[in-house]
Amino acid sequence: MTLRSSESSDGAERAGTEWRGPGAEVTERAAAERLVAAMEELRRAGWYWGSMNVAEAKERLQDTPEGTFLVRDSSHSEYLLTISVKTSAGPTNLRIEYQDGKFRLDSIICVRSRLKQFDSVVHLIEYYVLTCKDRKTGPETSSNGIVHLYLNKPLYTSIPSLQHHCRITINKCTNKILELPLPTRLKEYLKEYQYQESHQHSEQMVAGLL
Repeated sequence: MTLRSSESSDGAERAGTEWRGPGAEVTERAAAERLVAAMEELRRAGWYWGSMNVAEAKERLQDTPEGTFLVRDSSHSEYLLTISVKTSAGPTNLRIEYQDGKFRLDSIICVRSRLKQFDSVVHLIEYYVLTCKDRKTGPETSSNGIVHLYLNKPLYTSIPSLQHHCRITINKCTNKILELPLPTRLKEYLKEYQYQESHQHSEQMVAGLL
């Protein structure tokens, strides 16, 4: 998979707002509601840094292990979000597109249509962290300059609470939250963030650095 990445650009694709005929207003409202919900979920994750430019992201990630990443707002006018990640070549950036209520990684046009789409940014991140967790990694940099991107460990804005760590652990063990012998309020807390967010394995992605 060849993914476009650049240290001088970042973000996620804007959602269309043009009028599309009868029912368009309902569709746009639903997409807006999904975006609001996705952003609330992203804030609960603890590794969304909000407004941060390329230089600031690079400074934050400079001394971190390879595979450390964060999600931040895009400074590009046509995008919403970007993933900043530490690679063997240093910190770099990968756009997250948002269109028609769905999120996906930015890529070259010939690959874009084949990339998986998600209802939320957190789900997108979880998928790419977990999908290739058992895949053996190759050389860090190939002869043609391709750099491997590993999404392995998020960089938190602050130390996550013990409660948050506990629900991540519970989510790793079961997806049947409602069947657990727990108080209703606690089940609701667990269901607010039903992601494994594994840090023990890494996802291998290939990014053609511009």
